[in-house]
Amino acid sequence: MQSPDEKIYTVTALTRLIKYTLEESFPSIWVEGEISNYIHHSSGHRYLSLKDENATIKLTIWRSVGQYLKFEPEDGMKVRAFGDISLYEKGGNYQLNVKKLIPVGVGELEIAFRQLYEKLSAEGLFDLSRKKPIPLYPMKVGIITSPTGAAIRDIIQIARRRNDLVQLILYPAQVQGKGAELSIIAGIDYFNQREDIDVIIAGRGGGSLEDLWVFNEEALVRAIAGSRKPIATGIGHEVDTTLSDLASDLRAPTPSAAAELVIWDKQAYISGLHEYLERLSHGFSSLLEVKKGGLNLLISRPIFRCPENIILSRVQYLDNLERRFATVGKILFEKQKNGLSLALSRLESLSPLAILKRGYAVVKSFPAGLTVKSISAISKDDMIEALLSDGSLLARVESTSNNKEMK
Repeated sequence: MQSPDEKIYTVTALTRLIKYTLEESFPSIWVEGEISNYIHHSSGHRYLSLKDENATIKLTIWRSVGQYLKFEPEDGMKVRAFGDISLYEKGGNYQLNVKKLIPVGVGELEIAFRQLYEKLSAEGLFDLSRKKPIPLYPMKVGIITSPTGAAIRDIIQIARRRNDLVQLILYPAQVQGKGAELSIIAGIDYFNQREDIDVIIAGRGGGSLEDLWVFNEEALVRAIAGSRKPIATGIGHEVDTTLSDLASDLRAPTPSAAAELVIWDKQAYISGLHEYLERLSHGFSSLLEVKKGGLNLLISRPIFRCPENIILSRVQYLDNLERRFATVGKILFEKQKNGLSLALSRLESLSPLAILKRGYAVVKSFPAGLTVKSISAISKDDMIEALLSDGSLLARVESTSNNKEMK
């Protein structure tokens, strides 16, 4: 039986009592374990579990905290979480509301670097095929760095030593700390809008990983990769490599080295030009000697020593041709003339006039004019016309007789 003095709790009241007890007993606390069941919700909040060999605790990373994480949590990653113990009343489950999350064994910046590298590399931002060539002889160079740092002093000194004709245009930028990436991005945008800038140098002197971290910010890396103008980076020391270096068109180990690579050496250029001109002069001299020798060889030939002999020889050749043509023409003319005479003789022998000249006549009826080929075609007293070689005559037929009667 229940004692009348015993206090009865509602579920809500008991849950709240436990909640208050937990929260008062466990103020902000560190917990270490392995991440599992990680969820990055579309709301921006993150939910995960932290476990060891024997137990599991749920963790919540609210969006207001998660937006400042340097890395993205992953299942299987060992971390230390700092936060407040709280109890979710509707589920009756206690959880840790995370204020800070750091990896165990590997620094959070190393993890953030690896994760962002894998992401951007998969997008092709670091591919050699997309890198723009650095101009060989830039005349205006945009510099994005701190106006008070050692980097700008080194760049100016190297520019004066190598080529005082190259103009340096400084965009003073914040190169360390919160929001520094926005300052550098603004410099990139500024120089991309100027048509007179040939190339950009962005960088800073050495520092810790944290000091150089601005050059690993995703927004800045994308701005460098998307720049219309070619960008050379010189960040930190030779051992330092940032994602901005990988995205740039030319990575130099230091700001000074970037200046050495971008700013062309005027004296070396002049020396090279003199050497080129000397080689060119020597080449022309050699070519001239070769051509001169060839010309002398041509001049030594008979055609150039006595050109009139060649002309006279050609004249003689033409005269011979003329004589040959004349002789052949005469022969051909006589041959054609003889052939024509022979044909004319044959034609005359076949002409009726030739027959008439030998005493024959052609008899025609008169006035019909029909040729009389037989005595049967005419009768006594018919009029006939006889055609002779030199004229014609009319006659009357007195009588006719055939060949048989004549015999």
